[in-house]
Amino acid sequence: MDKILLILNGKKSGQPDIREAVTRLRNDGQDIQVRVTWEYGDAQRFVEEAHNGRFDLVIAGGGDGTVNEVAHNLALQDSSSLSMAILPLGTANDFAVGCNIPLDPFEALTLAVNGSAKPIDLVKINDRHFINIASAGFGAKVTAETPVELKNALGGGAYILMGILRLANFTPYKAKIKFDNETFDCSATVGAVCNGRQTGSGQVLAPNAYINDGLLDVIIASPFPLTAINQVIDEVENPSKDGEYIKAFQCTRIEGESEEIIPLNLDGEPYDSKVHHYEIEPGKIRLVVPDDCPCIKN
Repeated sequence: MDKILLILNGKKSGQPDIREAVTRLRNDGQDIQVRVTWEYGDAQRFVEEAHNGRFDLVIAGGGDGTVNEVAHNLALQDSSSLSMAILPLGTANDFAVGCNIPLDPFEALTLAVNGSAKPIDLVKINDRHFINIASAGFGAKVTAETPVELKNALGGGAYILMGILRLANFTPYKAKIKFDNETFDCSATVGAVCNGRQTGSGQVLAPNAYINDGLLDVIIASPFPLTAINQVIDEVENPSKDGEYIKAFQCTRIEGESEEIIPLNLDGEPYDSKVHHYEIEPGKIRLVVPDDCPCIKN
């Protein structure tokens, strides 16, 4: 029988539906132990415990930030015997939703313990890993500045409201981009390096991205005049690295450098730096996903 460790975000630990789901699975014979996080760093300790304690599966119970923290620390263990699954409990759950992982706690945990784990890619940026998307510029600023109370009250609508309030005063970021054998300067309102497909409470940035194809999907959006709206729409519908306002391309590594600190959002968590080195790490961890996961390339 598999040994399972559920790492549960402390803010969600009192939910009756989670307790009921864990109890039902234990009554069915599943060996599930629970650890509850209190502060940053707890997930790292619990992943290390799972690795050293010969667990078979670690479940990240929380939002995109919890999923990120567990995936990052699992990657540091470099363990081929320890798989990961997700119990989505956040505001947006962008990665889980993009992978068709159920939002109902019992259904999600049932998939976790009975489903099959597949090798998936992670992305390493400088000294951190992320599993879904790193977004820079306007979107990252909105996410970082959206109060928790507003997210709890409005859910994904909180990001839209904050976006409207911030957009009028947003100044594009300037950066030098290097990938493959190309280098170019850009002035961007939005930039994203994607492993998964969606962020920002369901906004699909990379509809053709797969989490097991060994590639990064990169999108860079530059400011444009309203007179160019038809061209922008065409570039969105026909993505290319040669687009004037919307550049979209795939690569295995990319570097961005700016004279000012550019705020990033890594799977829902803020991250600031002037220099960003992204590199795909193919098959870095094993993740339990449903058979109909659209982000898995067969």
